[in-house]
Amino acid sequence: MHNTMIAIRSTASKSSFSLKRKLTSSNRRFKSTAPVQQQSPPTATSGENSSSSSFPFAASLLAAFAGVGVVAASAQAVESATGDSCLPYSSETNAQRYDQSTFGGRFARMLLACDPSLLLCGEHAVRDARQRLLEFEDQKSLPPSAVACQSRMLWESKRIVESALHPDTGEVIPRPFRMSGYVPFNGPICVSMVASTSTGSLLFWSWVNQSQNALVNYYNRNASAPMSNETLLQSYSAAVGSALLVAFGLSSMVQKKYSPAKAKQMMKYVAFPSAVVASSLNCYVVRSPEITTGIPLQDNHGNPLVLPARDTNSSRVAGRRGVESTTLSRAILQAPVYFFPSVLMGVVPPLRRLVEHHPRTRIPLTTFLVLVSFGLGLPATIAIFPQISELKASEAEPKYRALIDPETNQPYEVFRYNKGL
Repeated sequence: MHNTMIAIRSTASKSSFSLKRKLTSSNRRFKSTAPVQQQSPPTATSGENSSSSSFPFAASLLAAFAGVGVVAASAQAVESATGDSCLPYSSETNAQRYDQSTFGGRFARMLLACDPSLLLCGEHAVRDARQRLLEFEDQKSLPPSAVACQSRMLWESKRIVESALHPDTGEVIPRPFRMSGYVPFNGPICVSMVASTSTGSLLFWSWVNQSQNALVNYYNRNASAPMSNETLLQSYSAAVGSALLVAFGLSSMVQKKYSPAKAKQMMKYVAFPSAVVASSLNCYVVRSPEITTGIPLQDNHGNPLVLPARDTNSSRVAGRRGVESTTLSRAILQAPVYFFPSVLMGVVPPLRRLVEHHPRTRIPLTTFLVLVSFGLGLPATIAIFPQISELKASEAEPKYRALIDPETNQPYEVFRYNKGL
């Protein structure tokens, strides 16, 4: 019994000593780690907040340059791949490098016309290109083999001239309003609209976007339809006013219907319908004088038709069709700009993982994808409708139906007109 009591006391003493050692060791560890646990979370949170709140300006700028570079490289790749297989050069007004009866030919032509690298061609380069075309006009008697060797150079000269000079007036188009300047100048504006999360920012970028679109539509219109400064000002005011009204109405509706946090998320979906409606109205309003006054009709060689002295060569039917088709292409253009980037980042696994693990890459990646989608979507949507479109004689005004084609001595069956871009 005595031995048993000694064993119990010894065991209890050892257990007590062991418990004291564990408590002492735990207490020491707690004291040594407590300050770190109390100080590290605020430091990490502060760093995360400052990191997430700062706008990745440098990365977004590099992404914009990369997007413009991809569009320019795509145009150069098409030019190189088709340089030796395109149609022979012709100096006729409506002659084109590619077959304009196919979508592929129209897309290739418009992609080369929207090439941002054309902005690097200064006045001297444009003048030299124009001089080469004029010299060819004086040397039409060259043998076919010699003309074939020069076709690529002549087509490139024509591309440079057409990128900077209006086809109807011959006036120099300012760089921001050329088709080749659409991606580098309007692309960043589209990115800003997509990224807008408040009514104020959406209205501002909508105004900038529609102002630039109005000037692009004006400088690339069919200039044979006269437009006074007063008409231009009224058209611009109506186009931009309607754009801001649509953007403000949709954003106000979203903010009233949803909570502030939810409304901020929904604002990115407001940009698309407002851009579709605003761009369509912009194009239609700015070019509506073409419907009122009409545009000239041409023969198969691009020459304006000659009517009796009492009539003028202006077709309202052609004007209306040209404006309507151009307006529709402007509406369709918004789809690749607003949907492709988000779809790609959500569907393509590498892009999705990149955004999930590195949220700061979302804005630069969106910038890059928007510019590429815009740069390739623009020529694709314009190519839906041929620039030099056809109008059946039976569908034109009565004054055109009795005109005789001097080549066939028969009434014209089809007329052509320039719908503009």
